[in-house]
Amino acid sequence: MSDLIVRTRAALARGSDESSDFDLNPDVTLAKGRNLRSAAVLAPIIANDTGYDLILTKRSSALKHHPGQIAFPGGKQDGNDADLIATALREAREEIGLPPEDVEVLGAFSPHETVTAFTVTPIVALITQEFDVVPEVGEVAEVFRVPLDHVLNPSKYIVQSRRWRGQRRSYYTVPYGPYYIWGATARILRTWTDALPNR
Repeated sequence: MSDLIVRTRAALARGSDESSDFDLNPDVTLAKGRNLRSAAVLAPIIANDTGYDLILTKRSSALKHHPGQIAFPGGKQDGNDADLIATALREAREEIGLPPEDVEVLGAFSPHETVTAFTVTPIVALITQEFDVVPEVGEVAEVFRVPLDHVLNPSKYIVQSRRWRGQRRSYYTVPYGPYYIWGATARILRTWTDALPNR
């Protein structure tokens, strides 16, 4: 088994620190008692000829929230979901056509708070076989893969900033080819990277 998978299993067993979209902005004060909605994303790992890839999506440019951004498959928890793992599996099936029976859940990292008032739990999973990718019409513009050893390599990360709501906001990015991975997706991946035990 890949060293990265072994170390990921160890990181999930040990747990990670909670994170937020504001981690690189210490001057931001978050209100106590704020109302956060529960959500979950699936971080699907699949084997390739030489190692493992991570499956990500590019959101449709027609969406109201985060159009065109790179994301994990996932979304808000519904009342019918048994738990957040069920949320992540349901959303992955809806968004990319991933059959739940092809998923081996490895565990979850601590929740990530977003600027849109969600607390997002990342569920890490191995995909046990190739499947027919079916992007959700109107929501997912593209489903693609990035090498797992790229997004879990701290040297690939860049801290950038832009003005947001009148203030300068810093955030992680981990670009790969034509894909600009940033925001909550990059922050969750950085949490995963930082949680890995040393080789």
